[in-house]
Amino acid sequence: MTTVRGTTNLLRTRWITPAVAVLGCVLLIALAAWTVGQVIRGTAAHSWDGDYADPEALISWLAGSISEPQFYAVAPAGAFLLVGGLLGHLAHRRSWRWQGFVQACGSGLWPWAVGSALAGLLLGNLAWGWTLAPGSWQPLFVPLVSVAPAMVVLYGPGWRVAVTAATFGALLTPPASILVVEYVCKPWDLPPVVGATTGMWLAAIVAFRLCRGLPWMPAPGAWRAGTPGSAPARGLLWVPRRALADFSEAQFFGNEWASAALILGAVAAQLISPAGIAYGSGLFLAVLISQILTAFAGVLIWRRRWEAHGFYPTFVPVVSVAPAVVLAFGGTAQAIVVGALAGALISPPVAAAISARLPATVHPFIGNVASMTICTALLVPLLDLFPGFTS
Repeated sequence: MTTVRGTTNLLRTRWITPAVAVLGCVLLIALAAWTVGQVIRGTAAHSWDGDYADPEALISWLAGSISEPQFYAVAPAGAFLLVGGLLGHLAHRRSWRWQGFVQACGSGLWPWAVGSALAGLLLGNLAWGWTLAPGSWQPLFVPLVSVAPAMVVLYGPGWRVAVTAATFGALLTPPASILVVEYVCKPWDLPPVVGATTGMWLAAIVAFRLCRGLPWMPAPGAWRAGTPGSAPARGLLWVPRRALADFSEAQFFGNEWASAALILGAVAAQLISPAGIAYGSGLFLAVLISQILTAFAGVLIWRRRWEAHGFYPTFVPVVSVAPAVVLAFGGTAQAIVVGALAGALISPPVAAAISARLPATVHPFIGNVASMTICTALLVPLLDLFPGFTS
């Protein structure tokens, strides 16, 4: 009887997982096609006011949220990122020569990580969308780039892990970020990214602590034996490849195909509907230039750390310090250069230092987002004291 039951469970696993993968691929391609239509119609960005009876606005909001860590917040960039990630995953599974860096922190668990992250994003918006007043903004994107994918990478694949990660991400991360933005960032005139990232690491600490008491969760990190690692930091093309991959590292992709698709979608939105991208600031090109500069500078400055450790958090200023400085000071040349170089110099070692001191029961992404909080909260007010940087 046990044998029959075990065989039945095995057959279910073999059939259900591929079926879900195929369905996911179809949905991703459909989402990309829909966003292409949006770009053609000149409606690359939509606002959503928490009205659950408006599914089109909700879908567009969710798609835009996928690119919000890069400060783009438009549906084409988010949808293209997912398609690029899918291409990178298929290339890895088929061992293509130009597969790029292995996604999900080198684990190859991209389907599980992105599936849990997207589920957490949807659940978080459904649970906390009521906090959106007409024309307002809340950091509802935060489950996508924090607890959900980090928990999958730490605990491994499986439905129990993925569902637990999505649930914790949706329930804990948005309210923490919303409260910090509302009661810390606004009164102290700090960039909203400070509040969003603070909520990420606060919620993650609570979530990983709760996981220790859940009987269905496996031992953290036990599954990783024999999993692939990062590509060696060598070769003429390694620096530009790594700089490009850092554009999508915040979403736990960290792959050149994914990053290129993300940027392509953002540029398309800028060309067709420039008013919506980068929160309607009109500073998308300045943001992108600062991100390119800080990505290359970070990888060049800390290349030896990459060689020594196999990974170094050079992506941190790409999604925090550099774009935050641009938005704070109007996209001037000095804001672009100073924000990019200061972010590349300071935030990666701060992130690495914090992550190195964390216990093995939590994912080191906590150090990365804590560095985003600290460095942005210190640098932006500091620059405000200098002539030419008045916000």
